[in-house]
Amino acid sequence: MTSVFRAAADHSSDPGFSTKGSYVTGGEEFSRDTNYIEDRITRDGAPGRNGEPGWPVEAGRYRLIAARACPWANRTVIVRRLLGLEDAISLGQPGPTHDARSWSFDLDRGGVDLVLGIERIQDAYFKRFPGYPRGITVPAIVDVRSGGVVTNNFPQITLDFSTEWAAFHRPGAPELYPAHLRTEIDEVNKRVFTEVNNGVYRCGFAGSQDAYDAAYTRLWTALDWLEERLAGQRYLVGDTITEADVRLFTTLVRFDAVYHGHFKCNRQKLSEMPALWAYARDLFQTPGFGDTIDFVQIKQHYYIVHEDINPTGIVPQGPDLAGWLTGHGREALGGRPFGAGTAPGPVRSGEEVAAGHGAR
Repeated sequence: MTSVFRAAADHSSDPGFSTKGSYVTGGEEFSRDTNYIEDRITRDGAPGRNGEPGWPVEAGRYRLIAARACPWANRTVIVRRLLGLEDAISLGQPGPTHDARSWSFDLDRGGVDLVLGIERIQDAYFKRFPGYPRGITVPAIVDVRSGGVVTNNFPQITLDFSTEWAAFHRPGAPELYPAHLRTEIDEVNKRVFTEVNNGVYRCGFAGSQDAYDAAYTRLWTALDWLEERLAGQRYLVGDTITEADVRLFTTLVRFDAVYHGHFKCNRQKLSEMPALWAYARDLFQTPGFGDTIDFVQIKQHYYIVHEDINPTGIVPQGPDLAGWLTGHGREALGGRPFGAGTAPGPVRSGEEVAAGHGAR
């Protein structure tokens, strides 16, 4: 744990590539750039419905780059594991921190990704788009043959894992995006993204008191709605785990560790909201969810990288994580976690969360 922390701290302290000024703009509310590389990986390589360039589904051709610390990337790791796509799509995981250039593979042997042979995910973006001018983000899918990025459109990546990659799903893979529930899933996802997933960032990166106050009100209005919704049903949509639960979980699991204090989302802790806390624990204890969570890397990322709001770079020791493993009682609400499917098997060798970095 200590050696990882030192690597992260040293990596982000290069004054030539400081992140200062990257997240907070004085006097303004936070606005996320949602213009992503919209290429699709489809079963026959056909373009997407809106004309997005298509790449063919092909086992072994693509590498998913997904930092453990990032909630948007965490979604793709969970879905890949639930569906059993490990043999079809390899996984590269950068370290928890980055500077103004991009995430780097500072935890891998020699500081390079073992498959792509690059030091930073920036290299894959520049390979395809020299001087790429937008945010260099994770998750990203890279074409191993060319070394160039294919897409970083994280909302679509997980949907395509469920639909376009079906031929490579494991036996017993759950239906995370069932056709008869897609309209409701999409509606819930839209509100959860705007008000909760992105809402915590609007609070944390607000550039004025007014912007923060407005963001805070919107966030807690949505969390109260979720608390009420989940008091009477085990999962967000239907009686099984769906894409909607994956998207909400990655924010909830970071809430008390970083968003409550670091982002000033502090009306209550998650652990003080009975339905949401029990729901989050239920998912955390479900194979495929909690076994992807590295609390050490999560805290290092937020507290070290966000120089605008934590200039000292000090990473807090708390909170106590033991509660994540306590009983939740959600079974009383019924529901079938994997529907007609089964739980995924053990975490693949080499992809485990480091000892001491989880909730145990």
